[in-house]
Amino acid sequence: MFTLTAAEKAEVVANCDILGKLKFSKTLPTAFTEHGAIQAANVLGSPQAIQMGVYVVHSFVRLREMLVADKALASRLGELERQLSAMALRQDDFEGKTAQEFQQVFEALRSLMAPPTAGRKRPIGFVQQTDK
Repeated sequence: MFTLTAAEKAEVVANCDILGKLKFSKTLPTAFTEHGAIQAANVLGSPQAIQMGVYVVHSFVRLREMLVADKALASRLGELERQLSAMALRQDDFEGKTAQEFQQVFEALRSLMAPPTAGRKRPIGFVQQTDK
């Protein structure tokens, strides 16, 4: 088990509607690591606790697999970019337009892989605008 930081607590409260009351708590919550979940399941010994412990471990494993796949995709994109630039250097008659289009594809893929930026959200409902 470990204690969350204030920033992590704010993120959890923002992402989970069920934990809305946690927003007003003065103490920082604690969370289980995957190893803590296994230990808790072994201590409790009930079939439901063991089943949930296994579920948590599977979730952590899947999350790690997704992170590795994302890194592999990023390295593969970098390799493709290097190959394209080497090909452009070898072939003087390579059209600049095609190279630009490939660059746009790489930029679009990288923007899709990037995590979303935390921007200000629009309020829900109607916004009354004043005439100038």
